Amino acid sequence: MKKFYISILAGLLLFPGCFEDFDDIPVSDLEINLEIQNFIYRGLNYFYLYKADTPELANDAFLSNEDRNSFLEGYESPEALFEYLKSDQDRFSFLTNDYVSLENRLSGVTLNNGMEFGLVFYPDGSGKVFGYVRYVLPNSSAANNALQRGYIFNTIDGQQLDEFNYNDLLAPDTYSIGLATFDGVTITPTGTSIELTKSQITENPIHIATTLTIEGQKVGYLMYNAFTRDFDPELNAVFAEFKNQGVEHLIVDLRYNGGGSVETAVDLSSMITGQFNSQVFYTEQWNQDRQAQYASPGLFNSEISNGDLINSLNLDQVYIITSARSASASELVINGLAPYITVTQVGDTTTGKFQASFLLYDAPAPNFNRSQANLNHTYAMLPLVFKTANAAGNTDYVDGLIPDIEQKENYANLGQLGTITEPLLAETLNQIFPGLAPTTVFDSFTEIGDSNSNNILEGIMFIDK
Repeated sequence: MKKFYISILAGLLLFPGCFEDFDDIPVSDLEINLEIQNFIYRGLNYFYLYKADTPELANDAFLSNEDRNSFLEGYESPEALFEYLKSDQDRFSFLTNDYVSLENRLSGVTLNNGMEFGLVFYPDGSGKVFGYVRYVLPNSSAANNALQRGYIFNTIDGQQLDEFNYNDLLAPDTYSIGLATFDGVTITPTGTSIELTKSQITENPIHIATTLTIEGQKVGYLMYNAFTRDFDPELNAVFAEFKNQGVEHLIVDLRYNGGGSVETAVDLSSMITGQFNSQVFYTEQWNQDRQAQYASPGLFNSEISNGDLINSLNLDQVYIITSARSASASELVINGLAPYITVTQVGDTTTGKFQASFLLYDAPAPNFNRSQANLNHTYAMLPLVFKTANAAGNTDYVDGLIPDIEQKENYANLGQLGTITEPLLAETLNQIFPGLAPTTVFDSFTEIGDSNSNNILEGIMFIDK
């Protein structure tokens, strides 16, 4: 029997008061609760990749609907049931009680103050935490306050960050960060604070796209921070410009890219190449019940979703910058390209996410679609439905994809993104032009979280049914 528990993620999604005694809940709420739990069960029984790991999801697990309902009623909330039915090997499926917010996130719309940051333990073993600014979103509170990459902060509203309080301190819509300096050993407060306020922001995932000229050769550099389908035309336009500039080498920076659309990952890989149109980019493995009907290989293609022809560079080598945050669709690009061209990975080992999901609403199987959704609630889920393998069969990289050149960020000297002196970009350029920049090795610090730690879509790779 699995351990009965509720995860931290599920806890963030609970309705207030959902742990009240059943005697205190109106009958109508209990009926809705059962409707939601029936939806969760039906969806996982039908599509869940790891269905075989949970005996209660077997097609013959219950003799009647009454028996199944009796099982479902034993769980005090939809979240508790969902956590029980999930496989122990599943780190990424999730349930939400607000699919409108989820749909916004899938389109790149978030409540955000514009400060994208990482959180790191002090090197003294005290359990204290400091933050570093990775990049700033335009037209945001952080941008309006002139926040910049490389800024260090160690307090929120005057309180020291530590391993226990950082989630709570960074949760409010408005807070002040206390700035500090870091010399590689010591955190020193500066006495300056900056107030930041969250607002609805649509992030363009193309953070930087530029062409560098080095030793007379053109190097395209793309910092791409999410696989967001709504911005596929803009991504295609970047590659049109790379073609016009005569780019000979390409660096794709995915160090802060937690994933997103499978289709966009295929499109990006087709923009990098172009000579493998209609060849297998990835294959799919679904649960035993769905494999024959649903499994379909993903192919290199020549068009983006709106029908525009893809601007392809026809390269036989690409350089990709990664970190521990690079996940799902980012890893799909690396793994999918590897059998066809030389992929040189620089940075840190990736997350280890090779499974894909799609959005299920409380609607009849097999579509579970939005137009037929139960209007009594706004629950939806993104369960893992298939795992991907590349054309050579490589999959199950649960420990992540290991870089060819290991390099971590230097919190004491992050450098400016897109410039040839930024440490990770400099190391990547050094692989193209040996001796261009000195190789540096930084002390390894432990990151505890970042600005996306509570993002329910972090690490998700999704497809449209």
